[in-house]
Amino acid sequence: MRTTSSPETCRLDLPVEGMTCASCAARVGRGLDRLEGVEHAEVNLAARRATVVFHPDLLDRDALASTIEDLGYSVPTEEEPVDDGGREIRETGRRLLVAVVLTVPTVLVSMVPPLMFDGWPWLAFALSTPVVAWCALPFHRSALRNLRHRSVNMDTLVSMGSVAAWLWSTIALLFLGAGDSGMDGGMDGGDAHVYFETAAVIITLILLGKWFEARARRRSSDALRQLADLGARTARLVDGTEVPVAELRVGDRFTTRPGEKVATDGVVVEGHSALDVSMLTGEPVPVEAGPGDEVVGATLNTNGHLVVEATRVGADTALAQIVALVEQAQGSQAPVQRLADRIASVFVPAVLGLALFTLVGWIVTGHGADDAFTAAVAVLIIACPCALGLATPTAIMVGTGRGAQLGVLVKGGEVLEQTRQVGVVVVDKTGTVTEGRMHHVATDAADPADEQRLLRVAAALEGRSEHPIAAAVAAAAPDVVAVVEGFENRPGEGVVGLVTLPDEPTRRAGVGRRSLFDTVPDEVERSAAGAEGGGNTAVLVGWADEEGLLVARGSLTVADRVKPTSAEAVEELHQLDLEVVMLTGDNARTAEAVGREVGVDRVVSEVLPDDKVAEVRRLQEGGRTVAMVGDGINDAPALVQADLGIAIGTGADVAIEASDITIVSGDLRAAADAIALSRRTLATIKGNLFWAFAYNVAAIPLAALGVLNPMIAAGAMGFSSVFVVTNSLRLRRFRSVRSDRTA
Repeated sequence: MRTTSSPETCRLDLPVEGMTCASCAARVGRGLDRLEGVEHAEVNLAARRATVVFHPDLLDRDALASTIEDLGYSVPTEEEPVDDGGREIRETGRRLLVAVVLTVPTVLVSMVPPLMFDGWPWLAFALSTPVVAWCALPFHRSALRNLRHRSVNMDTLVSMGSVAAWLWSTIALLFLGAGDSGMDGGMDGGDAHVYFETAAVIITLILLGKWFEARARRRSSDALRQLADLGARTARLVDGTEVPVAELRVGDRFTTRPGEKVATDGVVVEGHSALDVSMLTGEPVPVEAGPGDEVVGATLNTNGHLVVEATRVGADTALAQIVALVEQAQGSQAPVQRLADRIASVFVPAVLGLALFTLVGWIVTGHGADDAFTAAVAVLIIACPCALGLATPTAIMVGTGRGAQLGVLVKGGEVLEQTRQVGVVVVDKTGTVTEGRMHHVATDAADPADEQRLLRVAAALEGRSEHPIAAAVAAAAPDVVAVVEGFENRPGEGVVGLVTLPDEPTRRAGVGRRSLFDTVPDEVERSAAGAEGGGNTAVLVGWADEEGLLVARGSLTVADRVKPTSAEAVEELHQLDLEVVMLTGDNARTAEAVGREVGVDRVVSEVLPDDKVAEVRRLQEGGRTVAMVGDGINDAPALVQADLGIAIGTGADVAIEASDITIVSGDLRAAADAIALSRRTLATIKGNLFWAFAYNVAAIPLAALGVLNPMIAAGAMGFSSVFVVTNSLRLRRFRSVRSDRTA
């Protein structure tokens, strides 16, 4: 169970046991929606879970659980283990095994003339009775439970069809003399046939379908279980004590040796290593980590020894939040599912009426009771719309699970449909298209002999500054050895100080804007202007001449580097027939340079957060469906305004909260993955619904006309469910843009 809340409402996930079909899920949902205080309830058949948004001052968990139990289903207590599908598979498997063992000989003596000895119907009766009574018990229980509440579901069709076939055959055997015949199981030319094999085969085939469904359903949520299992089980504290990860607290320090998983989210306080983060992000390249760097629990330490201070534990860790997001997405409904639910809620009563009409119709038109009964039972069985109930939730479960494996977290089924009409993708520049950090790109000295001296002087001075550009310059020469005295920071201009390099005289030097220097030679001005013309930032560096005047001796070029995968990402978005627009608060010249490099269709520069929202709204008012990709706090309003918000997971938490899809890594190509996977999932849902509807539309008339006998109907019904689930499982083979590029 998982609970989240807002100031006015709570969201609660409740496991529900006993649901067997879409009608069950619809019935639980309607029952919860009728409660005073419930804002919204969604019931997912595949996940066996009810998600309820309610007012906590009017309802609590016990009241919601009591309502579900009053409807005939059960809610495990918080202490009870929730079945992950294994128990259902085992129980269904046992019943299926018994059914197969008893049904095969029943069919043989009933259908193969050489095996029809005198009195064979009595053997068929003995073999089929346990199948109908015990193997079909879950269907009978479900049907009776719903009848007690004046309701019917798909199990009602299965139960009535099998019991009707067995009951008619038993009456024929006991009272109509069917057991006295030798070959045809009838009397006086076959007026009273027995259908024991039909009853047994119906149950066996449907149990087979249920078993396959249970296995497929368990496989479809494998990604979620695999994510949950990624975490370390124990943590080794700095004093050598080994404790369960659940006992870690914020502030605890633990060690991680080579080959071990990081126990929980934290900050490195000692050591250096490379971490394999592919389990969470899908990225194969290890990430370097050292003192001050944040690390994520469940990532693998490859080669170094780290001491980490825990910053997030338990449900607050990145892994736990990823699991929670996937659970939420897998338990949600896509709007296309609501049509299926509405149809399922009225389908069963309509089928019962149709079966009765078929029975009466055949009798009225002069056919025998045998033929009428056979057609009516076939209608009951063929109409069971199990595939309809599985069409959407299985596709959502598989699609969101595959997305999680690729580092793409989809927050809900509704998001899948929002991608269908997306025509334009708006991307933020800094931190999304670019790395979001300044880097030293080039050194251009007026005198080539001064190039190394220029960089070392600049790094020595900038190492004392806290400005972001200063950090980029200092990082360009991290091993510089120098003595700096009289350091002075001049806001808006730069820094100056006395710099002494090894084996060189002390110089009064400066790093900064043009206004910091007394003299800027023409060649230095030209090199700086050339760097700025390319969209970069130029920093002048110089030292005093013989007269004490500060003279610029050259320039350093620093820039926020474009991520190496951004151009590929834009190309992939174009291949999805999407227009790509880049929004940035940066100056027009820099923005245009970055836009040209990655190949976007249009650049909008020098915009504030409100301007980003206005641009997204302008596109929407023009009839476009907009997806927004961003990573910063300033992107959050635009992410909310967009029809589809995609957050870069390496960015601010507020951006992630405001988005519909989260990309765990900083790779923009994952945005193309997210949209392509969502479209593929939606196409799978539509395909599932089409075949589920088409199957019923085509098969029911055939059954009513007597073309399909009950055994063939049962096999076809079971196959339809297996087809839908198998079609959904094809999503597990979805290949990402990143894997294709690196294959």
